[in-house]
Amino acid sequence: MRRLAMVLSLLAIMAMVLAACPAPTAAPAGGDTAAPSGGDAAAPAGCTDELGCVEVAAGAPIRLAYMLVVSGPDGSLGIDARRGAEIAVAEKAELLGHPLELIGEDSGCNAEGGQAAAQKLAADQSIVAVIGTSCSSEARPGAPILTDAGFTMVSPSATAPDLTDPAKHVAGFLRTAHNDKVQGQVAAQFVAEELKLKSVATIHDGSPYAEGLVSAFTANFTEMGGTISAAEAVGPTDTDMRPVLTKIAASKPEMIYYPIFTASGGLITVQSEEIEGLGPTIKTMGADGLYSPDFLAAAGATAEGMYLSSPDFSTFGTDYAEKFLPAYQAAYGEKPTSAFHAHAYDAVNMVSAAIEAVAVENADGSVTIGRQALRDALYATTDFKGLTGNISCNADGDCADPKIAVYEITAENIAAGEVPTARIYPK
Repeated sequence: MRRLAMVLSLLAIMAMVLAACPAPTAAPAGGDTAAPSGGDAAAPAGCTDELGCVEVAAGAPIRLAYMLVVSGPDGSLGIDARRGAEIAVAEKAELLGHPLELIGEDSGCNAEGGQAAAQKLAADQSIVAVIGTSCSSEARPGAPILTDAGFTMVSPSATAPDLTDPAKHVAGFLRTAHNDKVQGQVAAQFVAEELKLKSVATIHDGSPYAEGLVSAFTANFTEMGGTISAAEAVGPTDTDMRPVLTKIAASKPEMIYYPIFTASGGLITVQSEEIEGLGPTIKTMGADGLYSPDFLAAAGATAEGMYLSSPDFSTFGTDYAEKFLPAYQAAYGEKPTSAFHAHAYDAVNMVSAAIEAVAVENADGSVTIGRQALRDALYATTDFKGLTGNISCNADGDCADPKIAVYEITAENIAAGEVPTARIYPK
């Protein structure tokens, strides 16, 4: 009887010890089980935020990360945005007495790259927030991964309508870029009302960006009395566009609208001139995915006269022209190479303001940032004065003050390798 009592006592002691030990936490998807450098992966003691907290030690940097395409044929899109973010970080220099730091991952402008980059960033719990993605195809897999890890991201250029559709939107995704419902409408108005065209053929590449823009353009153009003579698709790795272009020629359109990316866009522009019924006289139009010197190089002289829709830089205000652009050229030795540098600049400043609003400054010089509190502060952004306009976020993550213009590529643009910046529409 005495022996049984001893055994029961030992079992009770073991149960108390086990109860006092924390359960092991699962490693983030695709990540390392070791704590990342620069911070503690665990929530700090006393954190009551439902998504956890980032604890920044005294003197340590507050870390933001970018998730952008910075290599390959679409690299200029993300490099341009990264530069805008870098300028904002350099101007800010520090936040709450801590250095502000920007690290990042190349997300490739495709779903695979978006997934890999998101998994790598999610494994580093010292990152406070993410600036990204460049492309909507990266955001589709990447945004849910980061959301599930408690992160919040602000995209400067992922514009597909479904990313902020209430039925599909994930809580960790916001954007300072426009929704392509707006860009598609402006493009359709330009074609129908300014050019007075009645028949347009469309091409998309299967990306969320291109599909969303073609859908928005089609809905608006047909509502205005226009006809879509052919609706075609190409693969992102296709190199022979002639079969699709031959089909389009048979439908006798007045314009081809292809809001896609650099590699495919260059091939379509060049090869359309070889097709009887199209040739150099057919009008062509793309969107901000082709708004880069890389596209001008890929298409060469065949891009002359092509129309591109993109953010309207003339509405960005005096700070953009007088302060930001000189800083950009001084830092990088060239003019902006794509359309979303100012949106990335605004994203960093918007995130910084939200951090300042919610961070708790501790007596030892450290700072505690609640992830849910930060997310809530970002969604509460109202009339934030950015380069791109007054930024106010709705419940589905659309924050932009969207102003879209149409530009025409000239021979001078092609010779200089510089995208057009003087709008031709609206007049």
